[in-house]
Amino acid sequence: MTERSKIKVIKKGTPKPAVEKKTDPSRTKREAAREIVSTVTNWVSDFQQQKRQQTQLAIEQLFGQQPRSNES
Repeated sequence: MTERSKIKVIKKGTPKPAVEKKTDPSRTKREAAREIVSTVTNWVSDFQQQKRQQTQLAIEQLFGQQPRSNES
């Protein structure tokens, strides 16, 4: 007459804090994005510097040694 019903206990794991997961990946994404922007900016400035140097050398070669008519 006394039937016992079986009770199944389901244990849930410890909940992981969702706030930490959201902030850590976003920080690393931001840092990675900043690093990429910095790298590309350095590439652009290096490229511009090379172009300026090449242009300066070309101008010096073309106009640097002009014959002077007043030299005796």
